[in-house]
Amino acid sequence: MAAIAIIGDGPGGLSAALFIARAGHDVTVYGADETVMHYAFLNNYLGIDAISGTDFQSSARQQVLNAGATISEERVTAVAIVGEGIEVATESDTATADFVVLGEGKQMPLANSLGIQTNEGDDEVVPVDRNGKTAIERVYVVGRSARPTRSQAIISAGDGAAAALDILSQIEGKDVQDWDSPPKD
Repeated sequence: MAAIAIIGDGPGGLSAALFIARAGHDVTVYGADETVMHYAFLNNYLGIDAISGTDFQSSARQQVLNAGATISEERVTAVAIVGEGIEVATESDTATADFVVLGEGKQMPLANSLGIQTNEGDDEVVPVDRNGKTAIERVYVVGRSARPTRSQAIISAGDGAAAALDILSQIEGKDVQDWDSPPKD
């Protein structure tokens, strides 16, 4: 079982957590539910007619917990690559992860502390591949940090899912899909 730390509990981080936790891995999401989603109203999210960002967050966080992930409201103070692992320090503890997904939003102190290169412009952008992978092995960036001009919830959730499937594929050593079948009568 791999340990994955997800820093940020917006749609990108929670989506990544859902996929990875459902695959049976140890997932900790760090976030105090202070996402900008609380200022959003979603009426363009496929499968949902309309929902407040706060209600969406509440439902998404519960879904991630139901899948077996842990949500820690402790603030992450540092992330460091140490040997083959990634250390995640909070105000009271340090944990080691095999992979980390950063969903920090517009501010990127942890990505910056890792030395992740950003492309400058109106908004700084972390260059990632189509799955959110950065130039640093086992470190992913999703959401607004990677797509500042495309910060819709549904896009961020898709980015989180892509990162999760890439992480799962690396763990398994082959492409991984996440298919569900409808219940049989």
